[in-house]
Amino acid sequence: MSVTGAILVVDDEPNLRMTLAYILQDEGHTVTTAASAQEALQYLQAGAYDLAFLDIKMPEVSGLTLLSEIRVLYPDMPILILTAHATLDSAVEALRNSANDYLFKPIDPPQILDRVSQILQEQQRPKRQRKIFQEVKHLLSELDQIDAPSTETELHPLGAASIDLARFLQRGAISLDLHTHQATISGGLVSLTPTAFDYLVTLVRHSPDTVSCETLVMESQGYKTTRIEANEICRKRIHELRKAIEENPRQPCYIITARGIGYRLVP
Repeated sequence: MSVTGAILVVDDEPNLRMTLAYILQDEGHTVTTAASAQEALQYLQAGAYDLAFLDIKMPEVSGLTLLSEIRVLYPDMPILILTAHATLDSAVEALRNSANDYLFKPIDPPQILDRVSQILQEQQRPKRQRKIFQEVKHLLSELDQIDAPSTETELHPLGAASIDLARFLQRGAISLDLHTHQATISGGLVSLTPTAFDYLVTLVRHSPDTVSCETLVMESQGYKTTRIEANEICRKRIHELRKAIEENPRQPCYIITARGIGYRLVP
């Protein structure tokens, strides 16, 4: 059975952009097109796509620069590079910067559709793992809530209001609400993406112990990776977290790097 997905096409050439969109739409994919990196980032602020096509050579902001910015937002979103033979060196550089593959212009429809199908098929298993993992976390949270009232009744026979211990996590000045996915530091609200929030939850749960990158990815996103892949994913997620919660991300006081191992949260 073929797998369809939401695909972003970024290319400043109108003919190629629309041709690629038509080819993908004919296969049942939902396609969004952008003529520039700036336009693409506007779409990406609303959420990730299942796959993105990026042109290497674009005016003002290049495809390589856009690739780096996407990786900060979505470290594991698949990206295919569109390139001419003359820019092959740039395409190889894009692979080093975590692009999934590159395809030559002019585009070859069968090759495009075959590669898209392969990538979307590969994404199905980790997506399902993440979904199951999140469902299990939610069910465990509900189970804790069911158990909490009876415990609190024993401690407070007069019916005093109780705090839902399953709902909140706190280490030092950091407080996390697992129901609303809100984080506060010293009472001030911190804006985090859902994935960044899950990474902070994992660090808080283990604090003050060091958490390996493989454990961080597994517990925060629900799938196993190699050590090298986990290090790369975590590096970008921790960078995102530090920008949100540290006064000076270059000199962090909350999230400390344990070189060669992972990261730890200092309460």
